[in-house]
Amino acid sequence: MRRYEDTYKQKGLRRQLVDSIRQKGITDENVLAAIGNIPRHFFLDTAFESIAYEDRAFPIGEGQTISQPYTVAYQSQLLEIKPYEKVLEIGTGSAYQACVLAELKANVFTIERQKKLFELVKQFQFKSKYPNLRFFYGDGYEGLSSYAPFDKILVTAAAPQIPEKLLQQLKIGGKMVIPVGGQDVQRMLRITKVSDTEFDQELFDNFTFVPMLAGKR
Repeated sequence: MRRYEDTYKQKGLRRQLVDSIRQKGITDENVLAAIGNIPRHFFLDTAFESIAYEDRAFPIGEGQTISQPYTVAYQSQLLEIKPYEKVLEIGTGSAYQACVLAELKANVFTIERQKKLFELVKQFQFKSKYPNLRFFYGDGYEGLSSYAPFDKILVTAAAPQIPEKLLQQLKIGGKMVIPVGGQDVQRMLRITKVSDTEFDQELFDNFTFVPMLAGKR
């Protein structure tokens, strides 16, 4: 069984990582603190442990990646999380982003469509630190209607268009952060639900994410 250790060296590398994403424009101190508190190397294969605090994405299997820390911080900052808000995350992956949201004291509901990744996360010891974190196996396009409405929704994969069912599951006044576009590059959007039929849309920077796919595997 793997031993999870967080050494002084790794904590120091994490501080350097936080400094680097602050220099790139992340200003939310709560988000920066969350990145600083979570041992990212726990979420990666031991082969990547020595480079876990480089600000880049790494493969986690099944064609998926753990996002670049700057991207995780960027999306988290756009969500403007407040304690105890109910947040739906589409695309659990390694659970790193989900744990950042949980560290921000949100009540997190996260969905993964890849059965193998879902089963790996279920066995991941670190997640037990967060009783405010719940995992589901399912189709992200369907959301979790039985737990709706949500204060915030975060999509961690690139959608060709905004999923209608997720808009329906957002509470009035709630916000969704989602990268939208083709395979090569996507634009980060923040959508605020004004009423059941009205939505405000803000455009932010370009990113590259793995595609958001329908169904379960």
